Amino acid sequence: MLSQKFQKLFTRDAAESLWEHVCRWSHPVSSRRILATIDKAELVRLREHYPYRPNARKINAYEDANYWVGVNVKRVQDLWLDRSRPLDILDLGCGPGYFLYLCRMFGHNGLGLDPDDEPFFRGTTKFFGVSRVVGRINPQALLPDLGKKFDLVTAHRVCFHRIARRENGEWLEWTEADWKFFINDVRTRFLKPDGRLLLEFNRRADGSSFFTPELRTFFESQGARIVRWKALLAANPAERPRFKTRSGGL
Repeated sequence: MLSQKFQKLFTRDAAESLWEHVCRWSHPVSSRRILATIDKAELVRLREHYPYRPNARKINAYEDANYWVGVNVKRVQDLWLDRSRPLDILDLGCGPGYFLYLCRMFGHNGLGLDPDDEPFFRGTTKFFGVSRVVGRINPQALLPDLGKKFDLVTAHRVCFHRIARRENGEWLEWTEADWKFFINDVRTRFLKPDGRLLLEFNRRADGSSFFTPELRTFFESQGARIVRWKALLAANPAERPRFKTRSGGL
């Protein structure tokens, strides 16, 4: 029975992965052209100025523009941002700023929200010309007032829902009530009437999906369209949004 469940999950994930690749193929974006606009030597100098913190992981280092441009090209393609009208975009946990940098290249207006925990990100967001508001996302707490609403709110590789590690190494995470508060806050205070909220999650430590059966049921009850490790929600809870908007695409 357990092996059948894993097989079913794998089949669904494989089918969704294939569909993502087909969609990206239909509107290609050149990573090479984007990389040509980035002074990689300056990123290396920034890393020297802001060295790694003790015990920090160096895998997928943020000064590795080749890697992170590739990652963010896919994010742009998945939301059809390379083919849509200019959007106002808020990126929660904007990190080094690659995503918003690419968004600006395609004509969008971006703003990041990030805690000021990583000195390197101060340098990279300035380097990329990314506007950033310093703030932290906490359970059952309103996000900082930014004075405007957005067409798209994104959060990639979400980790703000992790509260603390248990003794067994697993994370104590937000409850469904915490998620409901957060989603409602974004919907009512930050999304325009046709706006969308994208949440992209990491896989769990054992390689399984973030979306346990209970979490999948919960997010779908909030109107989410779930594709692999991403949940897309509309400003209107009764609407099931699409990654490709009417104003975008071919």
